[in-house]
Amino acid sequence: MIPWLELDSPFPDVSTALTEEDGAGGLLAAGADLSPRRLLDAYRHGIFPWFSENQPILWWSTDPRMVLQTEKFSISASLNKTLRKVHRSMHAADGDRRWQVRFDFAFERVMRECAAPRRDGAGTWISEDIVAGYRALHRLGYAHSSEVWLDGKLVGGAYGVSIGRMFYGESMFTRVSDASKIALAYLVHFLRKHGVSMIDCQQETDHLASLGALPIARSEFLQHLQQATAHPQIHGWHPLPLFAD
Repeated sequence: MIPWLELDSPFPDVSTALTEEDGAGGLLAAGADLSPRRLLDAYRHGIFPWFSENQPILWWSTDPRMVLQTEKFSISASLNKTLRKVHRSMHAADGDRRWQVRFDFAFERVMRECAAPRRDGAGTWISEDIVAGYRALHRLGYAHSSEVWLDGKLVGGAYGVSIGRMFYGESMFTRVSDASKIALAYLVHFLRKHGVSMIDCQQETDHLASLGALPIARSEFLQHLQQATAHPQIHGWHPLPLFAD
């Protein structure tokens, strides 16, 4: 059994989350709402919402926690070649700028692209309630998107939540080869330049592992959160050049 949260209920201690032996490792609580106050409180305590359309709001705190140390972001030789091509395009004469990377230009569109059906037919957890909740965080300056544009079309992106010097990755999408990795590369570069050493990836996947993410103990993750979220907010979100001209 997990506790049901009313609108004014505090989160239970994350140590009470279910374990893998319980069959739902990391599940902490259900209920409450997706208001900015609730979402920010959740993230500051290492908790995130994850639920399907026909479920109540479910809150999770996984152990171990998948994280990407920004200094350990892995760029393959082929991705490096693509990034250099994008860099040259972004700094070319106006008529030759086929590629563009932007931050926060189309935040909600990125969310909805992430919510679109996948090739494997899998459903999405990004419901209309989730979109509304993170759209509110975006308006307050806490949620951000990294976007890849090709010939004026949005072809890839990633979004997440920023608190102090901590970034919580939520989802990515791609419509052309490597577009989501391009978005992530520019995001990681920006965060690293602004003193962010860790990106929360929430759950373990082979794809994240291939980019350099590793699982760490929840206790270590929470210790880092306490320090990182105490810093002032990052301002001036815009892509920084990956390479020197």
